[in-house]
Amino acid sequence: MTFDNSWHVIKIAAEENRHELVLSGPAISDLIQKRGFDKSLFNLQHLNYLNITQTCLQEISTKIKNLQNLTTLVLHSNEISELPGTIEKLEKLKVLDCSRNKLKSVPDEIGNLPQLTTMNLSSNLLKSLPTQINNVKLTVLNLSNNQFEVFPDVCYPELVHLSEIYVNGNKIKEIPATINQLSSLKIINVADNLITVIPGEIADCNKLKELHLKGNTLADKRLLKLIDQCRSKQIIEYVRLHCPKQDETENNANVTDILTHKIKVLKITNDIPLIKVTKYVRNIRPYIAACIIRNMSFIEDSFKKFIQLQTKLHNGICEKRNAATIATHDLKSIVSGDLIYTAQRPNELKIKPLMRNNVYTGAALFQQLQTEADNLRKEKKRNVYSGIHKYIYLLEGKPLFPCLLDASEQVISFPPITNSDITKMSVNTQAILIEVTSTISYDICRNVLDQFLKELVILGYGCLPEQKDSSNYHNLVVQQVKVVTMEGKMILLYPSGADLHFAENLITVLRE
Repeated sequence: MTFDNSWHVIKIAAEENRHELVLSGPAISDLIQKRGFDKSLFNLQHLNYLNITQTCLQEISTKIKNLQNLTTLVLHSNEISELPGTIEKLEKLKVLDCSRNKLKSVPDEIGNLPQLTTMNLSSNLLKSLPTQINNVKLTVLNLSNNQFEVFPDVCYPELVHLSEIYVNGNKIKEIPATINQLSSLKIINVADNLITVIPGEIADCNKLKELHLKGNTLADKRLLKLIDQCRSKQIIEYVRLHCPKQDETENNANVTDILTHKIKVLKITNDIPLIKVTKYVRNIRPYIAACIIRNMSFIEDSFKKFIQLQTKLHNGICEKRNAATIATHDLKSIVSGDLIYTAQRPNELKIKPLMRNNVYTGAALFQQLQTEADNLRKEKKRNVYSGIHKYIYLLEGKPLFPCLLDASEQVISFPPITNSDITKMSVNTQAILIEVTSTISYDICRNVLDQFLKELVILGYGCLPEQKDSSNYHNLVVQQVKVVTMEGKMILLYPSGADLHFAENLITVLRE
């Protein structure tokens, strides 16, 4: 590789085979503005320390994946608005500092950095963080001064090294009781949030030395006074003696609980199918999330309204399927085993579409829908399509079509157009697999599922007719489903502790 036209600092680093490179300040900003960022940097594969700070840099190239010897990546004080998913290729990375930038989201792949010990994303615009359950060496997590409303998804016994959490300066409303699963936690800073109650479980973290609570709207006035006057040791002791644990709170709030809808979340078990995502769908429709709803109960009228609800969500939160698409399947009709989310050539994909008698290739179905749409338009003498015909433009020109396969490799879903007649629901359906796909993000998928489950529990679809009639409050039982890579590396679990947080106090979420 020649570096003849590279920035001087990069050329010198290449010639001297340097393992560290610092690009900082106005001089680098000037180069970026005049010539664009010098991507020959990503050919310095011997680098193990890269520091790009205090510049006008707005994005990081996907070619960052080439720097596979990086152990430290420092990107603070720039104008970076997004990080590429290829960051997960940095399998040796131990330190990631992207603080003081303009990040509104980070890719889910940031949760697949097995050697990462320190993650600093403070002073950005973040509202969520992908689950960190796979970052088993994570020790320090700094998310301070962002826009989080929910505590990050880190409360797992697998995170045996996580000792410091900084989420001060956000909009977090509660600390999860599962915080006690972090056996090495020494420092937790939740100052300047919207927390009203401190769970007693936090005192079960035996190594906890510092607990920062200042600037919250705590209901316990004695605790508020202690925070202003005492050190962490006394505060932690007060929490141990006086702050109720979640199970105690639930036992003491039976009356309140009766007056809410309830969603019970069942943990994933070994017999629940995984959804494995292939590389082929990555540039077509890469995002998918799913869950299973159990104990469903329909009559003819409620089943019709269930279908109407999907249409309502497609037109609303799904933005006419441009943001996301919902597909529902009768679980008992799905061949037992893991599912594969992939993409196939239009002439190779074969599906028996919903409410149709014949098996079509993707190309043939696309052509059939186009013909039907044109005929309908001519018949109605207006340029208006109806039903699934109005969504075919979303696939136009795609070299591959996305699809979900069952364990026998038959297509059960062809988003964003239709799912298979083989797994169609009926009034007798009792367990449903709901999958949501998107071209935009996993967050969109999760938000759509949150809204779907909220609507379902309020409408009482998880109750028998006599139960629904006898109470204004309903129950819904939801089982987690895991999405993984083909190698088995977890991408997401839904619903996780970061999901199903509703602004209204109408729904209580009970987690196993």
